[in-house]
Amino acid sequence: MAGKATFITIIGFTLLFMVAIKNFGRISTDSVGNMVNYYNEMIAHNIAVSGANLASNQIFIDPTWDDGYSNKSFSGGTLNVSVQNSNGYKKIIKITSTGSYHGASNSVIVTLSPSKFSKFAYFSESEGGAIWWNGTDTVWGPFHTQDVLRAAYRPVFFGKASSLKNIEYYENKNKNKHKPYFLGGYEPGVDLPLPKDAVDGLETFADDDGLKFSGKDTVYLYFVNDSLKYKYSYSASYTTVYLPTAANNGMIFVKNSVVRLKGTVKGQYTVACNNSTASENGKGTVYLDDDIVYNKDPKLYPNSTDLLGICAEKNVIVTDNKPNNKDINIQASIYCEKGGFSVQNYDSKYPVGGKVFRGNINLVGGIIQKTRGAVGTIGSGGSIATGFAKRYKYDDRFLVASPPFFPGTGSFEIVSWFE
Repeated sequence: MAGKATFITIIGFTLLFMVAIKNFGRISTDSVGNMVNYYNEMIAHNIAVSGANLASNQIFIDPTWDDGYSNKSFSGGTLNVSVQNSNGYKKIIKITSTGSYHGASNSVIVTLSPSKFSKFAYFSESEGGAIWWNGTDTVWGPFHTQDVLRAAYRPVFFGKASSLKNIEYYENKNKNKHKPYFLGGYEPGVDLPLPKDAVDGLETFADDDGLKFSGKDTVYLYFVNDSLKYKYSYSASYTTVYLPTAANNGMIFVKNSVVRLKGTVKGQYTVACNNSTASENGKGTVYLDDDIVYNKDPKLYPNSTDLLGICAEKNVIVTDNKPNNKDINIQASIYCEKGGFSVQNYDSKYPVGGKVFRGNINLVGGIIQKTRGAVGTIGSGGSIATGFAKRYKYDDRFLVASPPFFPGTGSFEIVSWFE
């Protein structure tokens, strides 16, 4: 009886081991299959990523490139890339890259947007000779100059700073006394010139569903939320238009004129003016007669959608007048293609506004200019003697958004990468 029981037990264990071995074999086979599938999917993904990088690089080299790739052999698989302009005049480019490898397929979608000069908190081609960044100066956001960066009494740069040339100190024998605080890093040798005729090109957009003024020497523009008041002389009465209808695409262009600007902006607009003649008559200049701010201050409302670009072929000037004799608040990205941003009578001891030191330029946005203009003079110990002190704070929204049709750098930036 015991022998029979032993025999049955042996048979039972044998059957159990046979079942276990079969299961182990199936698990091993499944594991190998899963590993192969994972490997194929990984290679397909890598092909797709490579295609996205190749296409992006081609567009950075040649912004008009849209050939893509069709069934291109790559890393033992195939690559297909399509390039589409998905947003008309805004030139938003969508790259779809698909990699295939042994039956596995994977796609990467990349969105490119034109790089705009509005991404800078401050930009200049020339720093204007003997104008210095002073210890009372603070710049938030990206900074670049094509010139020497001149530093006195340790100015502060919170964002990434760069220059084509090097740093010059107010006293070379005591550099540490004047060395800037670069809290976002500093890079010399960066070459990024301004375009030559970007402002003139904005007239086309005003003609296509925007608002254009022409035939007047001076145009007064007064933003009142989503309305715009305008007139052609100081003593005249204003005419009012509703901007979502009058300038549906956001472009307001003043041809061959001087602009006097102020007010509160609701919506997204770019105000531009040019000098369409060869004469140096002051046209193509914007004067800021008072505060120009947003309906919703982005410092208080981070989700504010209000944006303003001020684009002058020549200069943008803070007017010497009573409203500007104690601070001026500016919320915009300012672009001066052939001139600069400056203060009228910045060095006067008898300004029209009445005060020698006029307070701060409280800027939220950025200044992009050909030649740096003066806004004040330095007294003993680094204090401001005349004009304004600078309080330039970057509008972080300009990293991913820009005012309508704002001049671009000529290159693209990756704004999204989806795998």
